[in-house]
Amino acid sequence: MTDNKRMTNYRWVICVLLFFATTINYMDRQVLSLTFPDFISPEFHWSNKDYGFVTGCFSLFYAIAMLFAGRIVDWLDTKKGFIVAVTVWSIGAILHAFCGIATAGTLSGSFGISFEEARNIIATSADVEKVIAVSMALFLGARLILAVGEAGSFPACVKATAEYFPKKDRAYATSWFNSGSTIGALIAPLTIPFIAKAYGWEMAFIIIGALGFVWIGFWQFLYKKPDKNNAVNAAELKYINQDDEDHLTLPATESKAKVSLWKAFRHRQTWAFASGKFMTDGVWWFFLFWIPSYMKQVFHMDTTQSAPYIFVIYLITMLSVFGGYLPTIFIEKKKMNPYAGRMRAMLIFAFIPLLVLFAQPLGSYSPWIPIIIIGLACTAHQSWSANIFTTVSDMFPKYAVATVTGIGGMAGGLGSFFIQQGSGAFFDYAAENNLHFAGFSGIQAGYFVVFIFCAVAYLIGWCIIKTLVPHFKIIREL
Repeated sequence: MTDNKRMTNYRWVICVLLFFATTINYMDRQVLSLTFPDFISPEFHWSNKDYGFVTGCFSLFYAIAMLFAGRIVDWLDTKKGFIVAVTVWSIGAILHAFCGIATAGTLSGSFGISFEEARNIIATSADVEKVIAVSMALFLGARLILAVGEAGSFPACVKATAEYFPKKDRAYATSWFNSGSTIGALIAPLTIPFIAKAYGWEMAFIIIGALGFVWIGFWQFLYKKPDKNNAVNAAELKYINQDDEDHLTLPATESKAKVSLWKAFRHRQTWAFASGKFMTDGVWWFFLFWIPSYMKQVFHMDTTQSAPYIFVIYLITMLSVFGGYLPTIFIEKKKMNPYAGRMRAMLIFAFIPLLVLFAQPLGSYSPWIPIIIIGLACTAHQSWSANIFTTVSDMFPKYAVATVTGIGGMAGGLGSFFIQQGSGAFFDYAAENNLHFAGFSGIQAGYFVVFIFCAVAYLIGWCIIKTLVPHFKIIREL
């Protein structure tokens, strides 16, 4: 460890690594949504309900995996845990590309075929129901592997942030690495539809999926614990440990024995975090998975035409990096404790999604209006997310952070499962029965109903959190 008097800033190198991991994570996650309208749906004859079931099951798989992912990251520790997570999700992402070949092989009995030959076999098959059933089963298998790997990402990111940043900086650091989800969602519509159009949808999964293995090389070389990292000098280490949390951290042999789901669930802080994630994560995932279909079904744009609109949504969402700084102002200038500062910031962010109530009514004037509104709502979500994640490291000892984060991720995944599957079935129902609601009919009425939930979910979530944990309380030991 270097002893220069001037403080090093290696903690931001770690933050950059976390940023790129999150970026890749969300690109892998979004390939399906950007290939569904123009490629997956017509090739495999999927309906909105079918797509909603697949994306909903991904959320369910993710939810269940999150319950254990945090504990595994705590057990393996940050470095090894992250490597395992990225390896698994990258394999899962690439496996999507071979679902067409496996479907065609099931129909014809021949699996040694090219992507193009597989598409021809599927296109000429008279057994549409079998194509749907087999393809969905195969995609669900790939989504399961993807979900299991991706479940380890945020627990590892939050744990690494707790290791490298003091409390007052964690929300800000989290907002920066969490902005990777925005950048991933930003890059995806500008790359994936065009890769799919030029080289086939299969190559989009392969190319994006392979990025994870590149990231692993950098992580293996650059990540070490702060106190064992020669790039971190004494001044930076002192800054990182300024909260004097030694009394909150047990030796590794003891901490592993003490972290259990049962003990974590005994605390209202765990339930508060999980409730907030349950109410709000599904909103973000709904926008992530359904906006390409929304643009096609409501405004009749294919994914290459809607790419600039989706790009603008996530370009606006980049403003969320400042959302992590807002509680720092409350904490340092208003002298509020970390929890109170974050809750005040989260209340402000919870009001912004109410604008989504106007997205559908104003969409009749221009598709840009709902796009801008959804962009602001996504900005509020990412700002909310950066702060709700940080409440865990504020109130729990470091050795339990990934476990509690995993529990919250499970709750968020369950919430997303309900909104994804429910939305898909509801959209088909609205279209088939020409549903009328608040002046809208058919599929547009369906989207308006779901938008209403998206608008109010954050205020409901904030009220639940505040009710369960009205005041800041540190948990010394689980």
